[in-house]
Amino acid sequence: MYKPKKPVFTKQKRAFGSWESTITTGLMLESSVGLGEISIFGDDIYWVEMRANEGGRYVVVKRTSDGQELDVIPSEYNARTRVHEYGGGSYLVTERGVVFSNFNDQCLYLVDANKNCKKLTDREDCRYADMIYDSHRERIICVREDHSDKTREAINTIVAVPLLDAGDEIILQCGADFYSNPRLSHDGQQLCWISWLHPNMPWDNTSLFVAEINNAGESGKAKFIAGGDDNEAVCQPLWSPDDTLYFISDKKNWWNLYRLNENGIECVIERDAEFAVPQWSFRECNYDFIDNNSIMSVYRQQGLAYLAVINTNENKLETLSLPYTDIESLVCDQHTACFLAASPNEFASIIEYDIEQQNINVIQKSNTIRLDQKYISVGESISFPVDEDKNAHAIFYRPQNRYFTGLDDEKPPLIVMSHGGPTGESHNGLKMVAQFFSSRGFAVLDVNYGGSSGYGREYRQRLNGNWGIVDVNDCSKAAMYVAEQGWVDKDRLAIRGGSAGGFTTLAALAFTDVFKAGASHYGVSDLEALAKETHKFESRYLDTLIGAYPEQQQIYKERSPVNAVEKLSCPVIFFQGLEDKIVLPNQAEMMVDALKEKGIPVAYIAYEGEQHGFRQAKNIKRTLESELYFYSTIFNFKCADKVEPVTFL
Repeated sequence: MYKPKKPVFTKQKRAFGSWESTITTGLMLESSVGLGEISIFGDDIYWVEMRANEGGRYVVVKRTSDGQELDVIPSEYNARTRVHEYGGGSYLVTERGVVFSNFNDQCLYLVDANKNCKKLTDREDCRYADMIYDSHRERIICVREDHSDKTREAINTIVAVPLLDAGDEIILQCGADFYSNPRLSHDGQQLCWISWLHPNMPWDNTSLFVAEINNAGESGKAKFIAGGDDNEAVCQPLWSPDDTLYFISDKKNWWNLYRLNENGIECVIERDAEFAVPQWSFRECNYDFIDNNSIMSVYRQQGLAYLAVINTNENKLETLSLPYTDIESLVCDQHTACFLAASPNEFASIIEYDIEQQNINVIQKSNTIRLDQKYISVGESISFPVDEDKNAHAIFYRPQNRYFTGLDDEKPPLIVMSHGGPTGESHNGLKMVAQFFSSRGFAVLDVNYGGSSGYGREYRQRLNGNWGIVDVNDCSKAAMYVAEQGWVDKDRLAIRGGSAGGFTTLAALAFTDVFKAGASHYGVSDLEALAKETHKFESRYLDTLIGAYPEQQQIYKERSPVNAVEKLSCPVIFFQGLEDKIVLPNQAEMMVDALKEKGIPVAYIAYEGEQHGFRQAKNIKRTLESELYFYSTIFNFKCADKVEPVTFL
């Protein structure tokens, strides 16, 4: 019997950048939430949702054993702490209810099952984070950041806050510039913590201490355990079920797992992989105890994340076979592990993993929209030479759209993405910003320049003293490398980045002639201003990245893009939150004024009510669409999306 042939589907040829795409800002934000800070308490699972459609509000959510999902806090509260400005560790589940930090007043509250809230602290000049429950004494132990003395920088301490009865906060540890990870042994008799001093950041040089806690709940003399020199950053201490102290250290280049036993410090697992991430936020979790002999752990290697089980008796690691390339925020008990995971073509989700049955259950997605996979560009991990004996790394996304392909005589424009931190790491999970652009006909290159995490301490320290040099060189070499491969149009190279990535973006535009356009999202333009004005946590960060200030003032001036506007000759668009306390708005405004005076096309979009990173849906939408419109005017293609035009100043 004759069967007619199906017509052969042919993609329509259209200029790169002008393709219509179903990956719209509406799709990215509709039913979309940020997920993190996972906890297990009994049979229930808790997490925090950042809801852009609620003005960027953070909500503690509870999933019961029968599958019900409930908002834990009333709608007028926002569970977000501003300690270190980056926060994290904003809530804690206890037998008495959930304790959380409320964003508006930064006070701690205890909320019960009926959403009745009791205020635990009443000092609005203090902030709290990284809480643990001292059930032996009915109190919360946490990091406190005291801003009451406006004549000096904030004072960080570890304090105890009464949970049931009104009472004074008790300072358990003080004297260091910073504290994190207070963790109480199961018998309630020992407290461990991490501390560090200016000018170090928590991935440079930290120390692990332990102190006895007496019957009155007071802390004894601190005993040094590990860290404390220029070649070791210790993080994530935890007590095992039998109260053996475990922690992660990078003293042998890689963040590996160690423990303290009767013979001293022992490396549990040693391999060329990262079992931790830079502690920008509190309560980063990369391992937890199944039982006294087994640990569930996440490690990263060559840009990919893996879940593994560690046998602590034999010091052996077994990697599990899971369909994820990006895993974080791990917690577990004897039966269940929960973590946040993503793959190159699936949104990040909270995963429940049955340890015995070895099966997975998706309990919450960051976005419930079903993606058309024929619009998804799967990132390709690449390495490229940046010096005679050094390589850098990136993830490359080719243009991908089910209905369109480029014109025969055209290669796609390229957007280089420079991540923040600058110790951040670009992961090969689903990155919707990359998909937004690649599905419209852009190539996207997400660069892990020297200084990025995930490749060991030595790679991370390539940036020490060289911020504005190594990162700029690596991003520029990355763009030229893919252009030389014939994958992109060498005359249509753009660069974008936020925060520290915004500095790399502006420096690349000012000090190289590789790029033809750039987008700075709350980026640094004046290193001197940053050194003088930024918050305590990062106030001495530039000592390591640039040099001591004001002793090295000339270097600060030479590397600041705002002082090199005469070298910049291509258009730039700036996005800025007007309540940003990390990179103040004047950083963008100085640059905009200088470019405007020079006559270079420049656009500036500022948002009331936004801080460092945009959380409100309308502003996220406006930012992406404005950046697309900006590229369409610079690279001379017609924007298929109906977006609000950008006005050049």
